[in-house]
Amino acid sequence: MRRFRLSELEPESGEHILTGLIPGTHLSHGGMGFKVPGERSHDVGCTCAACDGKGRHVHADDCEVFVILQGRGVVQIDGEAHALRAGDVVVCEPGEDHHLVADEDDPMVNIYLHAGDGPHWKKSE
Repeated sequence: MRRFRLSELEPESGEHILTGLIPGTHLSHGGMGFKVPGERSHDVGCTCAACDGKGRHVHADDCEVFVILQGRGVVQIDGEAHALRAGDVVVCEPGEDHHLVADEDDPMVNIYLHAGDGPHWKKSE
């Protein structure tokens, strides 16, 4: 895991905001999360491709980036908790088991991003 503040990211003209932090020439996919108090992402029972259904969530060969837009919480990396607040940017490395856990009183809103070698609007062939 690597951690930054949003204000530290300064891409060159024509590059994406995470250039130099994660591999890939284009932001390829992602989304937004609106957590409820105490929610843990990718918990037991999750059926996404990166989960084992038992509470482990790992990308074998891809970084995932979380940008905290609002609220507080923690990111759990291989079982170790790291406090988060609005403006934090966390890069989860390949092979790291990672989860966001929302604060009980001020749950977070976040975006998550992945990068690849092609634009998001074109599918690989």
